[in-house]
Amino acid sequence: LAACYLDSMATLQLPAFGYGIRYEYGIFEQDIENGYQVERADNWLRDGNPWDLLRRSLTYKVQFYGKTDTYDKGNGELGFKWVNTENVFAVAYDVPVPGYKNQTVNNLRLWQAKAAIDFEFSDFNKGNYVESVAKKNDSETISKVLYPNDTYVEGKFLRLKQQYFFVSATLQDIIRKYKIGHTTFDKFAEKTCIQLNDTHPVVAIPELMRILIDDENLSWEKAWDITSKTFAYTNHTVVPEALEEWSEQIFSELLPRHLQIVYEINRRFLDEVRESYSKDQNILEKLSIISVGKDKRVRMANLAIVGSFAVNGVAALHTEILKKRIFPDFNKIYPKKFINVTNGITPRRWLVTANPLLAQLLIEKIGPEWIKDLAQIIKIEKYVNDKDFIEYWQRVKLNNKQVLIDYIENEHHIKINPDSMFDVQIKRFHEYKRQLLNVFHIITLYNRIKRNPKIKMVPRTIIFGGKAAPAYHAAKMVIKLINSVADVVNNDPDVGDKLKVVFLKNYSVTLAEKIIPAADLSEQVSTAGLEASGTGNMKFALNGALTIGTMDGANVEIREEVGDDNIFIFGLLADEVVKLKSSGYNPREYYEKNAELKQVVDMIATNFFNPKEFGIFDDMIRGLMNVDYYLLFADYQSYIDAQDKVAELYQKKEAWT
Repeated sequence: LAACYLDSMATLQLPAFGYGIRYEYGIFEQDIENGYQVERADNWLRDGNPWDLLRRSLTYKVQFYGKTDTYDKGNGELGFKWVNTENVFAVAYDVPVPGYKNQTVNNLRLWQAKAAIDFEFSDFNKGNYVESVAKKNDSETISKVLYPNDTYVEGKFLRLKQQYFFVSATLQDIIRKYKIGHTTFDKFAEKTCIQLNDTHPVVAIPELMRILIDDENLSWEKAWDITSKTFAYTNHTVVPEALEEWSEQIFSELLPRHLQIVYEINRRFLDEVRESYSKDQNILEKLSIISVGKDKRVRMANLAIVGSFAVNGVAALHTEILKKRIFPDFNKIYPKKFINVTNGITPRRWLVTANPLLAQLLIEKIGPEWIKDLAQIIKIEKYVNDKDFIEYWQRVKLNNKQVLIDYIENEHHIKINPDSMFDVQIKRFHEYKRQLLNVFHIITLYNRIKRNPKIKMVPRTIIFGGKAAPAYHAAKMVIKLINSVADVVNNDPDVGDKLKVVFLKNYSVTLAEKIIPAADLSEQVSTAGLEASGTGNMKFALNGALTIGTMDGANVEIREEVGDDNIFIFGLLADEVVKLKSSGYNPREYYEKNAELKQVVDMIATNFFNPKEFGIFDDMIRGLMNVDYYLLFADYQSYIDAQDKVAELYQKKEAWT
């Protein structure tokens, strides 16, 4: 998404900078061993990067730990100094971001951590060889790995370090550029807009306050006026665990001055709430940036809302959920602050580059203007009944399928039927994204074949790709189940070419460029109300795949664009999900009343797909039977019915195209 935004801004010739961290290692390289996900180090910089340019002159000091001292400013006011800090340097690397055929090149500036002290010579001379480089190693760990595991407290410290490192260097760079043409901060908010992409960079709000008050000697009121007009916040999720919070203890130890500032922001904000909105203690506790209770936590989403001039959701439904369900009181206090900006994708990468044959067909028929103005792609509608166009389109799809078939056969040694429907679900593994519901459908199809091996059905190749977080056991077990089911299905002679299951390991954006142009069906099956937007759904739609999905995220808006006849909607609506849960959802009722569902669940529970590893899916089945938090059982029949409609339409090639 961030890369798509940078491409679009450069193509629109907007004067914009992107900032991030120059990680040495990616999240991990995924391998599959005995069906299980295995994580290996993914060294992004092993072979260097020809596109990033070292800017050694742009090096900034970043501080951690220490304490806050006060002093008399001489005018009766207290001043604050952050002292006795541990320091790290942030070194800039620039990556050019060219616009599309417009002579504009914007910039992505990435920060690499460098130790303030490379080498403790005194330790080395005493024979303490490990200690002599320990500080250097500790400092440079900051830019070592994307998304370090934060299960342990050390990982939590490292994540907050990464966030502040990124923010501190970026703000220093922004202020340096601003000061080139200005001697005061009077026009800072007018000349600078900083988009906070989710909660990870939200520590920028107290950091800008610290710079303006402590370093630039502005009053609190002036600093807050500037800060609250500078930042805009994009919320990317409604999943509770992703609404980031930090332990006050970690925050206090790592960023003591910032915690003081956060407390003061919170005090002033709650005073305003009491005065103009509500004195209700329950409401005040919900709105507070600092959670109430013994284990106090800093709520980064609340801080972002209070400190930004705009807050946007990333799809129309998502924004409404934010306003009505997640942050209703904030929305009442700031009714004009919450807006919707639906996520998007760049057609330059996701059609022109990923699918050149289809792009060329479109250019031949309607010209190239759509490449820079995607709204013009609607002109292709006049060819909807053109037989030559339909045949050409189908040849393009078959060619793209063959490219993916060759890749699968080379990498995974699975023979694929090119005439089969390519049914694809590629995304990170999370229970709310419901890859498991897709597995239920696979097992249902398998059972239908086993009941009648001569059954006439649309042959399907069901393709998965995606990674589960290393500590997310439930998601990793779904990957194991997919591979266990694939082993049975792909080797059953009764099944043959009718059904194949493929898990493509080490999913990446580059691999997506092979998969998406070949897809016939796009699986977007999250529990309604939990997927903020999604961009994979847009990429598939742009490349001519039809969508099967819930009324969730951007699926809602895709449906509005393509019409009911060109999308397969199933399942409970977001409001119905809430009602079902609040009325006492009992998954066992669905299990007992649905014979096909019962057979699917029983096969998993009785180790049909894992005869050599008894009981490995017991926790999964227990969770489904007793809770089924993401309502797979409730949506199962609706999903199966929609899949049957998919199969029916796919047999009518012209209608499908």
